[in-house]
Amino acid sequence: MRSLAFTAMLLAAPTAAQTAPEAQRPIAASKIVLVGDSTTAVIGGWGPSFCAYHVTSFAACVNLARGGRSSGSYRAEGSWDLALAEMRTPGYKNVWVLIQFGHNDQPGKPGRSTDLATEFPANMARYVDEVRAAGAKPVLLTPLTRRMFKDGKLQNDLEPWAAAIRKVAVEKKVPLLDLNVESSAAVQAMGEAAADRFAQLPPGSAPIGPTATTEIEVRPMAQPKLSFDRTHLGIEGANYFAAMVTRELAAAVPEMRPLLVR
Repeated sequence: MRSLAFTAMLLAAPTAAQTAPEAQRPIAASKIVLVGDSTTAVIGGWGPSFCAYHVTSFAACVNLARGGRSSGSYRAEGSWDLALAEMRTPGYKNVWVLIQFGHNDQPGKPGRSTDLATEFPANMARYVDEVRAAGAKPVLLTPLTRRMFKDGKLQNDLEPWAAAIRKVAVEKKVPLLDLNVESSAAVQAMGEAAADRFAQLPPGSAPIGPTATTEIEVRPMAQPKLSFDRTHLGIEGANYFAAMVTRELAAAVPEMRPLLVR
């Protein structure tokens, strides 16, 4: 009788293997940092849609693009220092930095324009060097096309800046997303009327900007300045070009494919 009770007690007792907690596998997380102008930034660019819908939870996606910035002014104001700090944050297996400039480097933008032959390519090359020095991996993007047509033909005024970026990518042996070529081809194929759907507001809409507040003691929340133009993107445009960037990125940087969602 005693032996039967002892056997039952042994069977009921949990083994060491059953009670020992399973060891947690350390996460191998990565980070993607977006650097550029309003065509990448929140409220006007493809970046928000890219971070929200095309990146898995194993990659932090940080959008540091800012409207109105050029390859020169982004650095001069200190935004690049913030981006470098993001690259140096410990704990990430890989950090990729996507860099897209060109729109505000064009002539006629006081305090922002850069010389296409000398200053602009030097700025882009310096970004590449400093990303690598920070231990991160640079990816260059040619600028997203504007959606302006003349006599049914897309006016791609950013092609010279795209060409300069392509040259830097070859010289620095850095992955290139030729967003200018692909976006230009897509916009030309769909035509002006269809491309106008990508704007923040429909054609003819009055601009929407900050509104006054009568609450003296409460600071008003920020409000977007929306307008119809053929440079910036609304939700439909952001979704469309974010998917394009994702396809190009998966092809140009195969190592990133497990982090990307089509």
